[in-house]
Amino acid sequence: MNSNLSAGRLTAIIAGGVLASLSMLVLAVGVGFAWLGDKKDADGYYTTSSERFSTGTHALASENLDIDGVPGNHFGNVSLNVRSNHGTPVFVGIAPSQDVDAYLSATAHATLTDFDVDPFAAEYRTTGGGQRPAAPATETFWAAKAQGTGTQKLTWDVKDGDWSVVVMNADGSASVDANISAGADLPIVDDVRDAALIAGIVLFVGGGGLLAGGLLVSPRRREIAPLAV
Repeated sequence: MNSNLSAGRLTAIIAGGVLASLSMLVLAVGVGFAWLGDKKDADGYYTTSSERFSTGTHALASENLDIDGVPGNHFGNVSLNVRSNHGTPVFVGIAPSQDVDAYLSATAHATLTDFDVDPFAAEYRTTGGGQRPAAPATETFWAAKAQGTGTQKLTWDVKDGDWSVVVMNADGSASVDANISAGADLPIVDDVRDAALIAGIVLFVGGGGLLAGGLLVSPRRREIAPLAV
């Protein structure tokens, strides 16, 4: 048998090896995203730990959240779980930033500017004001809101725009003290998982086929010696 490989077979072996190796990487990505998918909570959200946020003012607000060019529904929904540490009714809402700024313009409030995760520590910018705001639930500009005693869960379908999150006592009184956790369902995780697993399988099959075609040698026909007469 001739041990020399033809150029075509050698190319098939190299290409097959590359595709097979690439398939392992792509499948590993798919498995990783599948593992991540198992980390959702009972409601289907990836959720942070609950941390304490507090201010002596009438409201705790986020800085402007500039969301631009959301592709389809890949960002999905976000959730906020808020529980007052005073045991009193708490309010949490998401609204256009300009409406929040107008609502709190004459009211003392704190804006969350930064935070560290481990150990957790929050930094605020405090804005003065002598007016007590109207009860937040009476305002009509909220895109999503939740109010009540115990843990309140707000869910919001992410949309383009400038948005702010606000946490207050339900009656608008000062001294806001609450534990807050945030979550997102991130449908893009499932999309990437499915795409990676399918692509990995296709690459593996393709690479395996090229390797087989390059390595396997068709059996030669045996020559039959003529019978002696």
